[in-house]
Amino acid sequence: MRIAYRIISFVICALVALQAASHAWASAGFSLYLAEGGVVDAATQEGPPPFAEALGFMIHGMNGMFVIPALALVLVIVSFFARVRHGVLFALGVLGLVVLQVTLGLLGHGLPLLGFLHGINALLLFTTALLAGLNASKRRTEATADAAVPAAAGAAA
Repeated sequence: MRIAYRIISFVICALVALQAASHAWASAGFSLYLAEGGVVDAATQEGPPPFAEALGFMIHGMNGMFVIPALALVLVIVSFFARVRHGVLFALGVLGLVVLQVTLGLLGHGLPLLGFLHGINALLLFTTALLAGLNASKRRTEATADAAVPAAAGAAA
């Protein structure tokens, strides 16, 4: 379970990076679309998106609303069985930051200033998930090293 905990933590990190990349890709495409004279009007918006990079907004939305929250819940469940020092605390931290991230993302449509906090929280989420995965890796390495020392001392005597 320790390996599952570590993998899920690092996958969350990768998905947060995908979030940033997909949103940057979509924003760049949207800016280019507007610079080339494109018009955004909800009343006339039918059919496929007017620019291909709009796929980035869809990836950002689905990944952020479904995939990352589901993995954060799985991480909390796995944390109870993984026997990682402070693992439950890290997993709950990741879940709390994911809940805050989704909330900021949804409310940011009505209050764009929250987008600023959404970006900062994404960095906190990435860092917490990274520390959770590294913590799981570190504890295993230390436990293996501690077990090897007494065995070597006993063999020398």
